[in-house]
Parts: sequence; structure tokens; C-alpha cells
Amino acid sequence: MGKNLIQQRRGRGTSTFRVRSFRSDGAVKHIPFSRESHAGEVIDIVHSYMHSGPIAKVKFENQQLVLMQAPEGMRVGQKIFSGSSAPIQIGNTLPLKDIPEGTDVYNIESFPGDGGKFVRAAGSSARVTSKSGNKVMVMLPSKKERAFSPECRASIGIIAGSGRKEKPFLKAGNKFHRMKARNKYYPQVEGVSMNAVSHPFGSKSSRTKGRPTQAPRNAPPGRKVGKIAPRRTGRR
Repeated sequence: MGKNLIQQRRGRGTSTFRVRSFRSDGAVKHIPFSRESHAGEVIDIVHSYMHSGPIAKVKFENQQLVLMQAPEGMRVGQKIFSGSSAPIQIGNTLPLKDIPEGTDVYNIESFPGDGGKFVRAAGSSARVTSKSGNKVMVMLPSKKERAFSPECRASIGIIAGSGRKEKPFLKAGNKFHRMKARNKYYPQVEGVSMNAVSHPFGSKSSRTKGRPTQAPRNAPPGRKVGKIAPRRTGRR
């Protein structure tokens, strides 16, 4: 008797692959968009199950509690400012138009007011490279330059936790428990190594795919593996 493929089980929405959001401290993003400048204080720096770097809890003067990625050099009790008139200091949040060229930034908004979408991983940072008219060019960690609106906000600094990748896992068991804590699928087995009942490419001849790798466009979910509905196949 057959069984569902891993692609089907992940898409079904069972508790096996659910995101345990109840273990999260909350959404990490900028203070809600406002034309006014706000001042706050870092009241705590905590570890977050949902994020790779440490998270700072900032309480602003309007009694609003905001979670943000803690940059290198941030400390408890530090004053944080958000707005166009904020000084150029680590941890402060300003629109890109007010940040000097060459400044390291993180948690950049894709659109003004969305709270931050780009450069949010531990140890990462982007750099403001140039400004021209109605766009600001920022070099992302991938070394690719992207244009942003001058009104998009970003925080100044480099996200802490850059040494996260320097410690090796050493054993597959350590990696397994780490991935399980984050509810990630591990280990990932390739299709040709599975049994024929578990995957379209599986068979007893381990390295041979049992059927073409081009999946039809109208294939059912369990069959849609390999090259998904290519525009053309064969030689030109």
C-alpha cells in the first residue's frame, strides 16, 4: 500500500509541520510608521526561538513595547530613537533618505511602513551606496544592489550573533535536534534514494530515475517532482 510523499504531508497542514508560533515572543519590526520622532529605552535583550540573532525589547515614551533585532554594541538601558531627526547611532531607526552613504543598516522596509523585510538574519548588514532622485541604492549582503524608496526605514548597525555559523555541529544528531527545535524537516533525502513507493524517482537501482524528470503541467501533487512543467524539452 502506498503512502503520501513528503511534499504532500508538508502541504496538508498537520501538526507534524506546523509552526509553533506560540513559542515566539512576538513580531520583530519597526515601531508603527509616524511622522514624529520617538525615543525609547532597551529594557531587555532575549533569545528568540523564531530568530537567529538576539532580540531587544524596547519600550518607547508612548508606553509602546517594540521588538527589534539587537545590533552589535547594544546594551540594556541604552536610549533608542526612531524618526527623521534621530541621530546616526547604532540601533536608531531612520528613513533611508536621512542615512549617510556608506552606513551599515539592517531590517530595511520594502515599502514605507511595513516594519522591515530585508536583512534580518544574525550577523548580516547592508550598506547605503548612493542616492538619486526618488530612490536610494542599497547593497544587500548578497552584494546585489537594490533600489528602495527614500521613505523606507532601516536601523543602523550590524545584527549581533555573527559567530553563529562558526561553531560546527560535528554530529548529525546535533543537527537533527537543532532542526527539530526549529521545526525544520531534516534530514532531506533525495528522491532517487527512496523506494519506488515513496517517490516517482525511487527504485531499487539507486542512482537511476525511474521515469522522465519533466513533470506534466497537469500532474497531481505527488507526481509533480523534478523539472516542473518546463516550457520546452529536448534539443534545440
